[in-house]
Amino acid sequence: MAVTIIYFYIPKQVTLLDLAGVLEVFQEAKNLGLPYELKFISSNPVITSSSGLALSSVVHFSKTNPRGNDIVFLSGFSSAQISKIDEDVSFFEWLKKANAKQTTIASVCNGAFILAKSGLLDFKECTTHWKLIDRFQKDFPLLKVQSNVLFTKAGNVYTSAGIVTGIDLALFIIEERHGKEVATSIAKELVVYKRRQGSDQQESVYLQNRNHRDEKIHTIQDWIIYNLEKTSTIDFLADLVHIGPRNLTRIFKKQTGITIAEYRTKLRIEKAKSLLAHSDYKVESIAHLCGYKTSKQLRVVLETHLQELPGEIKNRLS
Repeated sequence: MAVTIIYFYIPKQVTLLDLAGVLEVFQEAKNLGLPYELKFISSNPVITSSSGLALSSVVHFSKTNPRGNDIVFLSGFSSAQISKIDEDVSFFEWLKKANAKQTTIASVCNGAFILAKSGLLDFKECTTHWKLIDRFQKDFPLLKVQSNVLFTKAGNVYTSAGIVTGIDLALFIIEERHGKEVATSIAKELVVYKRRQGSDQQESVYLQNRNHRDEKIHTIQDWIIYNLEKTSTIDFLADLVHIGPRNLTRIFKKQTGITIAEYRTKLRIEKAKSLLAHSDYKVESIAHLCGYKTSKQLRVVLETHLQELPGEIKNRLS
């Protein structure tokens, strides 16, 4: 089997986790016996990372020649450097030659700004870190920028939102090339909770509705998250934090913007989607794990969200 080379392009002020997360996915793939070779390239012989660690022993990009089956990853870097992107024109030509061979080209976080500057993202769906979405679209008006997604694919060109979403994207590419079982095995080795879909929101549902400082409401939210399979009354939850039921109902809505019932349903839907996509449990068992008595109850809840569900989940529910 031909060896696939993964080229990691390391820009100035590289963010180490953007680089290391993707790197470890393909290192684990190598450990499983997949034919990968890892190469580190840059425009500079020594790169200082955003955290101050200097990286050397990298190859100048011009000394490499990616083939169609190879992969190029552009790591993210300090956001303060976005206005100072100064990659040489010859690097962009190198990227375009790789693209012409249908080499897989992917960016992590604001590495998408380098990719966009090359012109390879023009008229393509793409994304970057949520804090940079507006700037990304303003700086590159020809792009079809997607907000609040984890990663995108447009032909052989991929972009991811940043940091751990680079891991999600790398696992997605592994699954495309080697199947779900291999990707799942690597995810387990990395102790990744689950392999997220590109259409998943950048902000985890478990972090949503928590932008407040009320410790009692945080306690209620934590209990619900870890006990989704259980039923609980308002009286029970109120006793947990020693306040009256009516007061809890009022404060919860004020602090989170939604009711307790809406919050619990939101979390149950997320858990059901994850189990449907990444487990072999029967739908009836998944319903019970999510706090529903029957699979019919779960289906009724999910039907209101069918437009947002990946095809594989819809198939399991049909």
